[in-house]
Parts: sequence; C-alpha cells; structure tokens
Amino acid sequence: MYLAIREMRFAKGRYALIATIMVLVSFLVLFVTGLAQGLAYDNAASIKNMAATHFVLEQDSNHRFTRSQVNEEQLEQTRSVVGQENAEPLGVKMTTVSPAGETKKIDVTLFMVNPEGWLAPTVTEGSPITDQKDGQVVVDQKLSESGVTIGTVLVDQASGTEWTVGGFVENESFSHSPVVFLNEQEWLAIQEGSRTSQGTADSNAPVYNAIAVKDAGEKVDSLSSALPNTEVITKSDAVSAIPGYKEEQGSLLMMIAFLFVISAFVLAVFFYVITIQKTSQFGILKAIGTRNSYLAGSVSLQVLLLSVGSLVISVLLVQLFESILPASMPFQLSLSTLALTCVLFLIMSMAGSLFSVWKVTKIDALDAIGRTAA
Repeated sequence: MYLAIREMRFAKGRYALIATIMVLVSFLVLFVTGLAQGLAYDNAASIKNMAATHFVLEQDSNHRFTRSQVNEEQLEQTRSVVGQENAEPLGVKMTTVSPAGETKKIDVTLFMVNPEGWLAPTVTEGSPITDQKDGQVVVDQKLSESGVTIGTVLVDQASGTEWTVGGFVENESFSHSPVVFLNEQEWLAIQEGSRTSQGTADSNAPVYNAIAVKDAGEKVDSLSSALPNTEVITKSDAVSAIPGYKEEQGSLLMMIAFLFVISAFVLAVFFYVITIQKTSQFGILKAIGTRNSYLAGSVSLQVLLLSVGSLVISVLLVQLFESILPASMPFQLSLSTLALTCVLFLIMSMAGSLFSVWKVTKIDALDAIGRTAA
C-alpha cells in the first residue's frame, strides 16, 4: 500500500490524467444507465404501478393490449376462477386529444378502470373519477406542461368525445405518452361505434382490452383452460410487449455494455504501458527480495483507488445533473441500480488490471537490471 500511494503522489500528472478519463467514462456509464432506467419506467409506468400480477388477453394478440379484445362474459368467467375481487377490467386505447378551442394536439393513452377497484390511480390533485357518466377524467401530471389544468376540456380527435379534467395523477404513462383515466361509462361511449358495427351490445361483444388479475396464486394455471381463445401473461410479459420497449432497452443496454468494456480496455492499456516503463524498477525491487504478490497488490491497489475515486466523483456529478435536468427528461437511477453499476464498474476495472499484474509477475530481475545497465 505504501508503494502504491507513494508512486501516485510522485507521478501526480500521469495518474490525474487516467483518473480524469475514468471519471468521464464512469459518469457516462451512470448517466446512460439512469437514462435507460428512466426510459423503461416512462414507457411502462402505468403497468408497472398496477397491483396486477397477470393479464388475460385475447389469443394471438402478441401480448399487446391494443390488439386484444375481451368481453363481459370472459370477465365473469375469470372472476369465477380467481375470485370476484381479484379481477378487474382494463381498457387501453392510444389516441390524440386537444384542449377545447385550441389546435394543439397531444398524444395520450386512455385507460378505462373501475373507479372503485384496485386499478384506480391515486389522485394527487383534484378529485378522482366516479362511476357516473359525468365526462370527468383524471390525467397524468405531464399534461400540465402542455397547459392542461383542472377544468380543461379535452376533445378526442378520433370520436369527438369531450372530457373535463377533474384531477391529476403522477407517474402514469404508457408507451411514453401520458395516461388519461376514465370510467366504464365514458369508455363505452367511445366504443359505441365499434360495438354497433359488430351487431348488438350483448355480453359477447368486445368491451375491454384485458382483464387484470392479482392474488390468484395457483388459480392462474386454471385460467387458460377455463377461458378458451385467450392467453394469460405476466406483468413482465405485458411490459416487454409494449411497442418499442425491448428495442429501446436493448440499444441502451448494448451501449452500457460497450462502455464497461471500453473502461476496462482503457485502464488495461494505461497500466500496461506504465508497467513496461517501470520494468527496471520492478526488477530492482525483485532483486532486493520484494515478492511478486506485493508488487501485484501495489498495481491492483492503484487501480482500485483510481476506480473508487472516479466513481465517487461521477456519482456526485450524476446527482448534480439529475437535480438540474428538466422534469420532462426520463431519468431515474435507483439506489440498487446505482450500487450494482458501481460494483460492475469496479469489477471491470480490476479485470482490466490483470494483464499488468501478469506482466509484473513475469519480469525477470537480472534481465531487467541488465537492460538498465546497458
């Protein structure tokens, strides 16, 4: 330890340079990780926040809510299997709305939920939706950035239906669009056209997009056999099926993986070059009886100190950036993700130093001293 710290103090400029590079790389790793996690949450926040563990969808819908249609009869069959309180209807529709009297268009996702059920969101401002056909909805807080306030009338561009904003909720988004929650009465009003075109609005007519299920335990296995022409999927399956979710996360995770590899490569090259430059010094130390384990430990300690120091600075920089980022920026870095990323960075850094450690153990004292004398 003494040798490692002494050498770093002696060659401040050299080690400051590599420390700066490591700070930049580790900051980029943490920032992209936070961006990936933030985008993942923004893409599926409403689904992730639900208490549901499984969803019943129409067969061959590719696990997508918008491609699925289920009816009232299937809802009752589901409740008969898992329990009346453990199944809730869910409607999902992506559309465009405009504040009344304005030309501004806003992409949103409509979520039909039972106002008295466990899918209903917690309102942070205003009043929640009711089971009455009063034209009231609650919307995600992000819509306030578009000038939407309590009392604003939103006009659905597809059906011409008007709703009045009665309250706001937080962290409710689907496919990167804010969610508008409405009750079944309002949902049926915008579904009227499609239901009429299929005939009568009987119990077999499609009404919902999915059936959310919770606390079903082993009863979930019985759902598939009890509900023909349907498929039962988990919450993670539903999240992964959101358009663009897997592709978006795959690209970002690949970037993060390459950044880890780059950091290990940069560190490996830097310390290998330094090790070659110090071959004669290592040879002299070996000649006077210094063990390989001590020299290898000195190199490893230098890498560890630089890695930990750069991570500390990077974490502080990320927290600073997070505090000044606009609210619309989907950035989220949980404590567990932060800790995991830092541990992985340390592992990759130490892995990058192994080549230098191997080089130190292979240095021959007489050969190194001989080259110095020559």
